[in-house]
Amino acid sequence: MSDSDSRGDSATSSASRGPWWQRWVMRPILVLSALVIAAVLSGVLLVGIGLSVAYPNLPDVKGLTDYRPKMPLRVFSADNILIGEFGEEKRNFMRIAEIPKVMRDAVLAIEDARFYRHGGVDYLGVLRAGLANFGESRSQGASTITMQVARNFYLPTEKTMTRKIYEILLALKIESLLTKDQILELYMNQIYLGQRAYGFAAACETYFGKPIKDVTIAEAAMLAGLPKAPSAYNPVRNPRRATIRQQYIIDRMLENGFITEEQRDEAKAEKLKYRNKAPIPLHAEYAAEAARLLMHEQYGPDAYTRGLNVYTSINMVEQEAANKAMRKGLLDFDRRQAWRGPEGYIDLPQDPKLVDVRIAEALEDHPDSEDMRAAVVLVAEPRKIVAALQSGEQVEVGPEGLKAVGNALNEKATPKQQIRRGAVIRVSKDTKQDRWVVMQFPEVQGALVSMDPRTGLIRAMVGGFDFTHNKFNHVTQAWRQPGSSFKPFIYSAALERGFTPATVVNDAPLFFDAGTTGSQPWEPKNYDGKFEGPMTVRRALAKSKNMVSIRVLRSVGAKTAQEWVTRFGFEADKHPAYLTMALGAGSVTPLQMADGYAVFANGGYRVNPLLVTRVTDNRGAVLAQYRPAVLDESMRAIDARNAFVMGSLLQEITRSGTAARAQATLKRPDLYGKTGTTNDSMDAWFAGYQPNNVAVVWIGYDQPRKLGDKETGGGLALPVWIDFMSTALRNVPVAEPVPPEGVVNIGGEWFYEEYTPSTGVKELAHEGEGENPAQPAPSPASQEEKKGILDLFGGTKPE
Repeated sequence: MSDSDSRGDSATSSASRGPWWQRWVMRPILVLSALVIAAVLSGVLLVGIGLSVAYPNLPDVKGLTDYRPKMPLRVFSADNILIGEFGEEKRNFMRIAEIPKVMRDAVLAIEDARFYRHGGVDYLGVLRAGLANFGESRSQGASTITMQVARNFYLPTEKTMTRKIYEILLALKIESLLTKDQILELYMNQIYLGQRAYGFAAACETYFGKPIKDVTIAEAAMLAGLPKAPSAYNPVRNPRRATIRQQYIIDRMLENGFITEEQRDEAKAEKLKYRNKAPIPLHAEYAAEAARLLMHEQYGPDAYTRGLNVYTSINMVEQEAANKAMRKGLLDFDRRQAWRGPEGYIDLPQDPKLVDVRIAEALEDHPDSEDMRAAVVLVAEPRKIVAALQSGEQVEVGPEGLKAVGNALNEKATPKQQIRRGAVIRVSKDTKQDRWVVMQFPEVQGALVSMDPRTGLIRAMVGGFDFTHNKFNHVTQAWRQPGSSFKPFIYSAALERGFTPATVVNDAPLFFDAGTTGSQPWEPKNYDGKFEGPMTVRRALAKSKNMVSIRVLRSVGAKTAQEWVTRFGFEADKHPAYLTMALGAGSVTPLQMADGYAVFANGGYRVNPLLVTRVTDNRGAVLAQYRPAVLDESMRAIDARNAFVMGSLLQEITRSGTAARAQATLKRPDLYGKTGTTNDSMDAWFAGYQPNNVAVVWIGYDQPRKLGDKETGGGLALPVWIDFMSTALRNVPVAEPVPPEGVVNIGGEWFYEEYTPSTGVKELAHEGEGENPAQPAPSPASQEEKKGILDLFGGTKPE
């Protein structure tokens, strides 16, 4: 073949293969396109297979249309103040329309700016995230809000390809059932935002102490940064990190047109103020806990998840006053006690850098009690202490603040009492003197309960010194001897047997030998050890004379009195029918005593104490409504005359008797009550009332022991009652009861019409000594008791 032929064939071959750029550019593009098309078709095929297999097995999401989140049990006072919250999740469900636009915009800006423009899966977002992840070392997510709802409600937390596929499929399914607003509403109420707060409404209350309707742009941006990692972006614990994310979100809000540049600049410059106080008042825990127990009994464990709102009868003004009065009374008593020693000791490290952390860890077991701060001693000198608080602040206590510790700073002090480096003590700031003082946590406990005697509504309840340290509610759970505060119920029984306030009874010694008692000799005493001879019932009750009370009970009959006291709500088996009942040797709770005294206060009616007045669900629907009592004759426990005359006797006690300090301090005559001190001063009581408010105070040790030889109900419990009533009765007009029909006033004294000075019991004379106090009294129907009653009336049976 010639050269020309070869060149011709070669040219023909090159022409047939086309230009070089077709071989090196177009062909690879075509091949790549074919591969992409094949991949897409394969992907579509795989998705189709996945949909046909996985979609039918997806969880049923119809439950989202009737979303019922776990919402805590909330307890409110009568004045609508939150006093308790119970449940693992703090949540305040809000409709999407109730959530302010600025909060919604902040969330959309950082979580899903195209939320209202995609169908559940943001494909542009996926592409953008993929490019970002390809170009950066850190990953960028592409989950829409709908996908997050799917994950939060139905899927596990681990990151796998299978979970992502299910997440996408579920998102598509959710979008087909719910509107965009419904999906956003679910997200903003369900998402966890740290510190037990679920949903943005609860988080706003938790972090800023304000309702979400008042949230600012800067606050909304801070909250919107929490879903990514609540612990990492907690603004209280990690302010620097949280602020960086907040500033970024504010920029994103501007980029998406949610705010203006001016708003952006203002928001970035705003200084946020975080909640520094507990969201729930510290002074009504016992009442809130009592309400919780009632709800758990009614609804079981569901009470903590169904969003019940429980409204109580607690009046927070009176509750605060009751708590303050009780703490003051117990601290005043404790100041009279010897120094018991530090609460504990810790070993402080030698390295100063480690001391602060060690102190913070140790004081976790010694929480503050209002103004009583736990502290660890760093320096202990004879006339000075330097101590560190939980916050890291150091305080110095000088000589004037060390009076309570006695010789505890002396090297010769006993190891238990000595204050040295590492000792855990209590300090309090004396604001008047501007100095710190050392105190000790009281061992003694107390109870105060107040109720409206006309309705039974409990107005205040303090079950102990500090709920955090002792959750035992002494108002409802402490069964204690009432001592002399129980005497009015015995005298009430006597009025029905012909006794009058003018009846004369001998305050003379009594002795019951072992043969009479069947066990040990019994020789009761008056508290003051004195015997004053014959005196009227009025004077005897005012001076709380034990000998007179025993003689009155013996005449009435212990069995009769035992049956009588059940009219006031007391349990017969808690008050054995022995003569010791006259001295309050039975068992009562402070709440029972308030219930009993309410009968005197309201004119003779028995009302049941009532704490919970209304229960609603999280949507406000009323589930239960408890109506306070409306007094009528079906509730009558004692005759109106009995209540009136007993009120006259109890008023004398607050005027001239063992509780005379009451009227003298409060400057009003409409006060009634009785002090009580048990044997060996183990319990101190004052039970009293004004016609609109009955209040009972008890003070004693959990494990009964002597309060002190000179400690009485009048000295311990009465001052607490007066402090409380000074607030409870503020602006309350004086209200003394109107004499009912059937009573007459003769010579300034009140009598039943049928039991006047000439027809009632004039005196207990010639009564036999030595009646057995340890055996039940004879039945009221017995011949011996009938004879005794006849003797009291000079041999004439009363009408």
